[in-house]
Amino acid sequence: MSEKNTDKTHSDGSSAIDPDVSKESSQSTDEFGALNNDTSSSNNNSEITNDVIVLEEKLKRALADYDNLYRKMQSDIKNGVNARVIELVLDFLETRDDFVRAIEVFTEKNVNREGLDRVLKNMDVMLKKHNVTPIDAIGEIFDPNLHEAISVVEDSALDDGTIVREIRKGYISHNVTVRPSLVEISKKGIKND
Repeated sequence: MSEKNTDKTHSDGSSAIDPDVSKESSQSTDEFGALNNDTSSSNNNSEITNDVIVLEEKLKRALADYDNLYRKMQSDIKNGVNARVIELVLDFLETRDDFVRAIEVFTEKNVNREGLDRVLKNMDVMLKKHNVTPIDAIGEIFDPNLHEAISVVEDSALDDGTIVREIRKGYISHNVTVRPSLVEISKKGIKND
């Protein structure tokens, strides 16, 4: 760019700037400013991109935390409900046990137990309907997840841990032991030579 004389003298003796030169000068400044703006703009763009990446990662973590919290809450609710249901079933089973004992007494005393038999049958139907099933015990091998041994009987004819007597019926529901069976198990006798 060639230099122009920017001073113009007016008739009153004051000087003025040539508008063409002033325009060029401001364009030059604008070009440099634009260059500076382009540089700072690309810096801003990379900062914004980095900020977006950081915020996306924070969002992903927050969503993962939310999903984990939701699953844990659902699990806690389910476990809480299951615990309450099991408490109710245990109370119901105690009442059922009372009916079984009453039937045994009525049988010993030759009293008509027909009504109690019907009630007991209805209780068993209701338990089965809600997937609460009795645990098979007699003749099975002792399983600590299903049975609770309260006595041991020596019997060389049976394998160790065979259940020989069921004292109280156990129940399971959805593969969870609601109440273990109270049982008596066998133990082989010591051989004397």
